[in-house]
Amino acid sequence: MLLTGIAYPLATAMLGTALFPEQAKGSLIQRDGHVVGSRQIGQYFSQPQYFHGRPSATLGADPADPSRSLAQPYNAAASGASNQGVLSQSLLEAVAERSKAYRVMNGLADDAKVPVDAVTASASGLDPHISIANARLQAARVARVRGMSLAQVQVLLDRYTSGRQLGVLGEPRVQVLELNLALDMAKAVQPAVR
Repeated sequence: MLLTGIAYPLATAMLGTALFPEQAKGSLIQRDGHVVGSRQIGQYFSQPQYFHGRPSATLGADPADPSRSLAQPYNAAASGASNQGVLSQSLLEAVAERSKAYRVMNGLADDAKVPVDAVTASASGLDPHISIANARLQAARVARVRGMSLAQVQVLLDRYTSGRQLGVLGEPRVQVLELNLALDMAKAVQPAVR
C-alpha cells in the first residue's frame, strides 16, 4: 500500500509536474486573468460567428429528473461515446440531420460533401480539434458574419493549425477554442453583411 498507493503516485505526480508543468495543470487557457477553457477539452459553439467543433455525444443528468439523462455537449464530467455502430439507424439519422444542418449553416449546396468530423462525435465526446477541411468550409461563414475578409480569417486559421504529431501521427488539425478566442481578439463581432 505504501509503495503503490502513496510513493508511486506521488513520484509520478512530482515528475509529471516537473517535466510537463502546463499539462499537469490542465493545459488551461486564460484571458484577462480568468480561465476560459483547456487546450485538451472542446467547448460547445453554436453561434454563426464562431467555428464549430465536432458534435459531442456526452450526457448529463436531467435537472428536472436526476434519474434520467439528456444530451449535454462537451460535459467533461461524463466523457464518452455513443457506442453506436455504423449500422445503427439512430446514428445514420443523426448524421443525415447534422449533414443537412451543416450545409445550411455554411451555405453549401444540398449535395456538397461534408467532412466526417463535422457530423460524427469523437470517442471522448470532448475533442478540441476539427479537421482543416471542416475549418475551411466554415471560414467563409465566420468571415461574413464578423465582417472580416476570408484572407484575415484564413491567416488565423493557419496560425491555430497543428501538423501531425512527431511528423507522422494523426492528421493536421485546428484548435477550435484558441481560434475562436483569436477571432474575438482580432475584431469585434459585427452584424452580417448582406
